[in-house]
Order: sequence, then C-alpha cells, then structure tokens
Amino acid sequence: MKKIMNWKAVKASFVIMMALVMMFLVACGSNNETASTNADATTAAAEGPGTGGKAVGFIFVGAKDDYGYNQAAYVGSEAVEKEFPDYKILRSENVPETAEAERVMEEMIRNGAKIIFPTSYGHLDPALNVAKRHPEVLFFHQGGLKTADNLGTYFGTIWEPVYMAGVAAGSMSKTGKLGYIVSIPIPQVLLNVNAFELGAKSVNPDATTTVVFTGSWCDPGQQANAANSLIDQGIDVLSQHQDCTKTVIETAERRGAMSVGYHADASELAPKGWIVGSIWNWPALFVDMVKVASEGKFDGSKYDGQFRGMMADDIVQLTGFGAEVPDDVKQLIEDKKAEMLAGTMHPFKGPIKDQSGAVKIEDGVTPEVTDLESTDYLIEGVIGSIPQ
Repeated sequence: MKKIMNWKAVKASFVIMMALVMMFLVACGSNNETASTNADATTAAAEGPGTGGKAVGFIFVGAKDDYGYNQAAYVGSEAVEKEFPDYKILRSENVPETAEAERVMEEMIRNGAKIIFPTSYGHLDPALNVAKRHPEVLFFHQGGLKTADNLGTYFGTIWEPVYMAGVAAGSMSKTGKLGYIVSIPIPQVLLNVNAFELGAKSVNPDATTTVVFTGSWCDPGQQANAANSLIDQGIDVLSQHQDCTKTVIETAERRGAMSVGYHADASELAPKGWIVGSIWNWPALFVDMVKVASEGKFDGSKYDGQFRGMMADDIVQLTGFGAEVPDDVKQLIEDKKAEMLAGTMHPFKGPIKDQSGAVKIEDGVTPEVTDLESTDYLIEGVIGSIPQ
C-alpha cells in the first residue's frame, strides 16, 4: 500500500531548513565582515595611523561663521577638501566638549575617516578616549597639552601677534585703559592677556588691561554685558579670547570704542573702530598634516607630539589695519615684527612679575614655548583676578 506523503510537513521542514541556512550564511557574512574590518584596522595601524581612509573628519565646538576660532579652523578644512578631492570631508559643528564629541568621532570613523581633527580645547580627552579604541585612526588636536601614539597636537604662538596688537592698542588708546573679554582661565588665555598688556605697556607704561572671564567660549549675552560694562568704565579699546567674536566687536563699534580682533579677520564688522587682529593661518598646515598622515609618516614627524608653529612659520598672523590707524603706528608694528622675526626681541624676556609683584620670569631669561604654555598667572598691569 502506497504511503501518502505529508506535503505540509515537507513544506514546513523545507522552510525550517532554508531559515537555518540563511542564518548560517548571515552569521558567516557577519563574521567575515568583522574579520575584514579588524584586518583592515590592523593593516592600517601597521602602515601607520591615518592611512587607508576614505574621509577626513573635523569637529568644531561652534559654528563655522563665528568670525572666530571655528571659522578659522573651517577655512583650514576647506583647504584640505580642495587639495584632496579623493577624500570625503566630514564636518560637525556645535559639538560640545563632552562624551558627545566621542560619539561624533566614532560616527566619522564608521563613515571612513582615518584622520580626525578635534579642534576645541575641551575635545582633547574625548579624542584620547577614542584614540585608545582606534589605533588605526590618527587624531590632530588643536592646542592640546597631552598626546598619544596616534594623537598629536598642533597650535601656534598666537601670543606673538597678540603682543603686537597690544602695541597697536596701547598706541591708539586715548585713556590708556584696555579691556579683555576671555572665556576660561586656561594657560593659553592667560598667556594672551599677558602678551597684550606687555605690548600696550611697551608704548605706554601706565596702560592697564581689565580682564573679564565669561566662563564660556561663546555666550553672546555674557559678551555684550562684559563689553558694555568695560566701556562704561572708560575703557576705549576691547579685545577678547572668545570663540565667537562678533558680539564684542559690534558692541564696541556701536558704543564708539575701538576693537582688536582674534582668531579670524572680522574687520568688516567695525569699519570705524577696527585696529588690527591676531589670526590663525591653518590652510597650508592642515594640508601638510593630512599629507604626512595619509603617507604613513606621522611617527617621528614634527606632528608626532606637540607641534607649535610661530609667526616665522606664517602659522600666526596679523590682519590688515583699520582705516583710523595712522601710518606711524603701522610702521611701529612692522618694526616690532621685524625685531621678533630676527630674534632680537622677545615679549616675555624677563623680568616678568605677576600681579602681586612676584618675579615669574627672571631678569634676562627668555622662556621656552612650553614654559609659556603653562602660564597660570596674570602680570602687573592686568586688572581682575583668575576665577578659582
């Protein structure tokens, strides 16, 4: 007697068998993909961190059009985009200095970035955390004081043009009272305030610089309050160490005060009161860093550590002068610049005293850049205290 085949049972068995086969193939594919990814990472790390990528990432703590810190870095990213058309340029603005920065960098890595520029001071620790997890990725941090095998830092001796901007401010001020609106008391901020006051005192020994700490890299409300308060005190020249500079410059212009810019050229905001500005020139440097990284030459290069470009390297610059700056002041600044480039003048050659009168740099001593980057004091002539 013929057995009757249970087609429903056969069909069910077939479905189950195919499902198992598909699960096996997916698992193999996933393992292969993971193995391939790990192999790529191992190969890239062996060839040098930063090699073999498809993209370059840039993260900014603020907006690209802030007339300041982020705008300067963004312009540098544009130069990389132009020079390396085969790379996709990944950019993320307004990235806070928190674990969110890690998330953004991880996403950039998933999208093919093997070179990442975390550009804000507070992006350093998140970048170091991500660097540990991704030895195949190379990080160039802007202004940091810590490094890793696959993380180098870069910056510039911006205090050089800031000093000369102080000379210009001291020459232009009618009251001898200057104002400096800053963010938080990190060494680079304190160093700039001191350089500015030293420049002003070189032409007016009685010049003072009143400093206000806003506690933020970019808070237009705080900036406006600080600017108005300083002007109300008889201060007629304002400068700043803020990421976004527009509010301070526009407030000074509206109130009839003069302004000294920082990070990027914002002279168009102050056609009457603009004196000069200290700015970054990142494009050529960014391009060179990407070239060195992509060729696997980071290890042992000048970027493998804490690279600091100087005015002589054209990393830091002065902007053009404002319309109201007379020729004799312009010539004075050019002469100071020539002395600095020739090495016959250094703004911080001792003796340098702090606000209490204590000697911080001995008479005749010229400090190293690394020493200046550990500045934790304000000099004589600066009014205001460092927040604790």
